Amino acid sequence: MLVFPLFWQLPVHSHTILDILKSVTTTEHSLTHSLTHSLTHIGANESEWVSYLIPSQALSHSLVPHALPPSSSRCVTIPAGMALCQNIGYATMRMPNLLGHESPGEAVQQSASWLPLLARECHPDARIFLCSLFAPICLDRFVSPCQSLCESVRDSCAPIMGCYGYPWPDILRCDQFPANHLMCISSVTNTMPQASCRDCELEEASSAKDVLETFCRSDFVVKLRLTQLKSSQVSLAQFSLASRLQVLKHGPLLGGQIRSRLQLWLERDASCVRNMTRRQPRGGTFLVTGTVQGEWLVVNKAFAWNKHARNLMAAARKWKQHRCRG
Repeated sequence: MLVFPLFWQLPVHSHTILDILKSVTTTEHSLTHSLTHSLTHIGANESEWVSYLIPSQALSHSLVPHALPPSSSRCVTIPAGMALCQNIGYATMRMPNLLGHESPGEAVQQSASWLPLLARECHPDARIFLCSLFAPICLDRFVSPCQSLCESVRDSCAPIMGCYGYPWPDILRCDQFPANHLMCISSVTNTMPQASCRDCELEEASSAKDVLETFCRSDFVVKLRLTQLKSSQVSLAQFSLASRLQVLKHGPLLGGQIRSRLQLWLERDASCVRNMTRRQPRGGTFLVTGTVQGEWLVVNKAFAWNKHARNLMAAARKWKQHRCRG
């Protein structure tokens, strides 16, 4: 079982496994427009898809650890605690799953360790890949992910796992998945994300002048307080923002946007938050600076705010009267 630090909230993606099965298998069988229209608009249930769209010879059982007699394979509701596979386009999954988990509770426990990796957004199809294994759609037969999907996710996400000292697990070895064809679950995204291990570090203010120059180069400067939360399999943020924020510089953001964007950062950028709180695991007061990139705040520098941070406090006092060069 992989254990990553549980810090992030999952990102939301538009594609679901049902979307992929609909589009892919419709192409393979050249279904008539009327059938496609009917399946799309009357909301065909999960068990109906296989009879129309998925030929038995195209399905791979290579991941099932042993032959499953019909009486032992069953459909169950995806548990509310399985945050990995919530809102993926279908509500029931087949047990045992493709990783050999015999019960929903076991699947929930094992899947939780992958949540931080998904929230790091190492690959947009990582959730589809993992949910096809942890919570396979409840059809008459299993539908495996394609080898190309596995390889694409592995090539983007394995470097991020390596940042934390974890290798790509052998149980997800890509050569055990079916070769590329239209009857397995394939990749939706063609672009390859660039993996990076760069994280913000908690810094010490060497001088008030250096801190003021950092303020000038940054889009935003905010003093905030983080409070530790109890961990949860559903909500992965380990810290909450205190009610009061001191915004020294808001840049292109409106005043009301600061808190919501910081909350997204708190839930998304686990490694940065971890670095900031390493010496203060229960939370503390910090001053953060960074840039605005679309909907996201990227924290580049973080400083601990305490009685010893005299240069930092001096810079904060001088900021209102300070004039940046250029």
